[in-house]
Amino acid sequence: MADTVETIKAWQCVGCGKLEAPAQCIGVCRDELVHLVNVADYRAAVARAEALEAVVRRIALTFPKAGEGDRTWRVLQAQAKAALGGRAATSSTVEEPLAKSPENKQ
Repeated sequence: MADTVETIKAWQCVGCGKLEAPAQCIGVCRDELVHLVNVADYRAAVARAEALEAVVRRIALTFPKAGEGDRTWRVLQAQAKAALGGRAATSSTVEEPLAKSPENKQ
């Protein structure tokens, strides 16, 4: 996702924050207000969104076995907390099959 967004390379003044980006002027320039985001901040936001999306997808596609609803919910909560904290869930919670689902027939 982060790689599909067009980026520009520019120089930023460490004192005042002014930005400059070299461009080929054809003589009909007009300045417009643009909102720029630091690429590292953007990539971090995309990574967090993808982690949260993975948890939501798992919640949506998980169908606990009879009597396993509480355990399944605790594992899903742990994964959600990890995604909210910006950390990846531990491998033990990611790899553990949660329950019977259309994609995970047990």
